Amino acid sequence: FLIINHIDRNRARTYLSHTTAHQTKQSKMAAFASINAFLSQSSLVSKSAQSKNVKFLSKKTARHQMQASQKRATTVMMASAFDGVDQAPPDPILGVSDAFKKCESPAKLNLGVGAYRTEELQPYVLEVVKKAEAKMMEKGENKEYLPIDGLPAFKQCTLELLLGAGHPALEEGRAISVQSLSGTGSLRVGAAFINVWLPGKTVYLSKPTWGNHKNIFADAGVEWKEYTYFDPATVGLDIDGMLADIEAAPEGSIILLHGCAHNPTGVDPTKDQWQLIADVCKSKKHIPFFDVAYQGFASGSLDEDAFAPRFFVEQGMEVFVSQSYSKNLGLYAERVGALNVIANDKEAATKTASQLKRIARAIYSNPPVHGARIVAEVVGDEAMFAEWKAEMEMMAGRIKGVRQSLYENLTEMMPEKDWNFVLRQIGMFSFTGLSPAQVENMTNKWHVYMTKDGRISLAGLSLSKCKYLAEAMVDSFQNC
Repeated sequence: FLIINHIDRNRARTYLSHTTAHQTKQSKMAAFASINAFLSQSSLVSKSAQSKNVKFLSKKTARHQMQASQKRATTVMMASAFDGVDQAPPDPILGVSDAFKKCESPAKLNLGVGAYRTEELQPYVLEVVKKAEAKMMEKGENKEYLPIDGLPAFKQCTLELLLGAGHPALEEGRAISVQSLSGTGSLRVGAAFINVWLPGKTVYLSKPTWGNHKNIFADAGVEWKEYTYFDPATVGLDIDGMLADIEAAPEGSIILLHGCAHNPTGVDPTKDQWQLIADVCKSKKHIPFFDVAYQGFASGSLDEDAFAPRFFVEQGMEVFVSQSYSKNLGLYAERVGALNVIANDKEAATKTASQLKRIARAIYSNPPVHGARIVAEVVGDEAMFAEWKAEMEMMAGRIKGVRQSLYENLTEMMPEKDWNFVLRQIGMFSFTGLSPAQVENMTNKWHVYMTKDGRISLAGLSLSKCKYLAEAMVDSFQNC
């Protein structure tokens, strides 16, 4: 490649374009390096030519190196170990809130998420919670890890709220509690326990049920099936279908029951019906698993809302009970709850507690302390406990008032339809019977955001908005 006599930039470029056009970029880079070295050392090339062409070839080499590096980086970014991961569908409940936030209509209503709101539709922090936190600040509580199974004072008051102070199961040591991450975490720990220690058993869920129940048990490796619960014709409980399905379940199955304020329907069995359900469960040696998310928040009475699990325990049955303080104390973000097990003897309860602790250790190590201390402060102080019960009655009473107003508006606007189900249902939810197409009309035309199954959260409704909601519902029933 003798370009020695009068090498310049143009000749070097021409030489390389003709002699290396067929080569790969890697070969070109090697060629540049060789010419660069030759020119730097050759006595046949003038110093000025050496300097000029070495600079040119160095730039050329650097540019090709940079391009090769960029190509390698691009190749690495394109090849991902996660390329085969499917996009998960949006959460059916939390997705409603996302859509609500994007809506610009001043008339919009968010009736999707089950969280209490004031008459001004603002989040509410209970006064008794504020007092408890003030006391905790005065004490100068530390932030040390809790034991795996939680704060002892919290566990004790949780069991007493569930069963009643002085209950024989407490005195005999056969009732145990493991603090967990609200109701969801408690259910998940229980599901993992079933998978390991009660293998092969199927969990039976009401049809319909809370949207997360199926995910919780399926992800823990536990098979689930459904039992009849809701009767669309009456917008009430199909007790005959429910009893028949529980009776048909294999002996020793796990029957998940909503302790009160059934989610999503708001339809609860009567006390007589609870006795029938208990009789079937006992005769088939089923294990009831109560999900108690609304104790005290449904009726306004802690004792009234605990009737079902207490009754089953009185019948001599062993039960799981998950508890949450999200609703009744408004501790949504604190994630405070518990999984309780009432066994037939102390030894079985102790062994069960040890395995539940082992499961919890592997999932989240130990539970958060702040919410647990709030519960212990409120329940452990007589004056604060009384104040809490009064606030629960106030919250439950506001929702009852909204129910009544909605019923009256619906009856006035569409008297030919039976709206009594609105009053028969209990808790923060109402299962309206609206079809998916009617729900779409509620959202698109009226800016009322709700789940597609027709459930509305009355906790997110104010008295001033009842007429507007009634208008939207009547329009949807009549025209869709």
